[in-house]
Amino acid sequence: MALALRSKLPYVGTTIFTVMGKLAQEHGAINLGQGFPDFPVDGKLIALVDQAMQAGHNQYAPMAGLPALREAIAAKVQRLYGFGYDPDAEVTVTAGGTQAIFTALAAVVHPGDEVVIVDPAYDCYAPAVELFGGKPVHVPLGSDMKFDAEAVGNAITPRTRLLMVNTPHNPAGTILRDADMHAIAALLRGTGILLLSDEVYEHLVYDGEAHASAIRHPELRGRAFIIFSFGKVFHATGWKTGYALAPKELMGEFRKVHQYNVFSVHTPVQHALAAYLQDPAHYESVPAFYQAKRDRFAKGLAGSRFKLLPCEGSYFQTADYGAISTADDLAFATRLTREHGVAAIPLSPFYKQPPAGQRLLRFCFAKQDSTLDAAIEKLCKI
Repeated sequence: MALALRSKLPYVGTTIFTVMGKLAQEHGAINLGQGFPDFPVDGKLIALVDQAMQAGHNQYAPMAGLPALREAIAAKVQRLYGFGYDPDAEVTVTAGGTQAIFTALAAVVHPGDEVVIVDPAYDCYAPAVELFGGKPVHVPLGSDMKFDAEAVGNAITPRTRLLMVNTPHNPAGTILRDADMHAIAALLRGTGILLLSDEVYEHLVYDGEAHASAIRHPELRGRAFIIFSFGKVFHATGWKTGYALAPKELMGEFRKVHQYNVFSVHTPVQHALAAYLQDPAHYESVPAFYQAKRDRFAKGLAGSRFKLLPCEGSYFQTADYGAISTADDLAFATRLTREHGVAAIPLSPFYKQPPAGQRLLRFCFAKQDSTLDAAIEKLCKI
């Protein structure tokens, strides 16, 4: 007898990251698609995890996270952004940024609520909203891939519950600046609309720019879940460890869901990160490290037929292939992997309605120089 299933996500299939990753593996292609480094984690951090395991820290951590790690996070935030979150009530360690986003939405989105999402958007946003009965309202970035406050303002209605923003932006590679944050504050002023600020690439901001965190703006942080990722900062995406910051009232609701979702996060890694964060150089060195990789990749492709869009942050370079092909982005990305040996991610899956005629791919440059050079050589031959 067939099971009578009614999907809660009928329009969702396998993620584009899985599709392109599988294709890259099948064809032995250089994988500049999925966003993970191919170089090792700092040996000091690995040693700290080993020490924690050897010391017997292998059982459940407290639900909200190891106190020492929450205190280290609060100290880091105070140092960088000049605001002190209460580590006991306003900081929660999560199983990566995606779990934090899912949990925040679960905590506050009710059936019929509208959530404004800025496209192109990371592909977990809209499905999570829909799972909790919300309605995603998609607003595109401007043609320059910059935040369009007017368009966002036009999308806000009495049913709007939450606005989601992302800086540095995945996949566009652009950043929000203080002027954008002031514009967002003006849009939300006098409303009960909440903010979810996805800042997992906070340390990947280039050319001397400062990360314009929502933390810096009292009007925003008072209504915001702000999400971060240790995996992105310390090149350990497989550890799936991040954290959320929010005012006490919001964090109370967040933890109600968190305790029945993952409950707690990998204990030895939490001990290691608490110790590792004591040296600010471990995260202060990240922008220069990745800017050098961005510049190497961009310089290498300067003579290619790809047109590179400005990359202000993240470890993704968006490239226009319109001078090479008129094929849609999924078809071209597939061809690039199969025929030329380099995997990238098409941008259309990040949109509700992709702009007509847009020909963009996302390349990840969080790779060893030898990997980037081999990919550059292949891409320049197209």
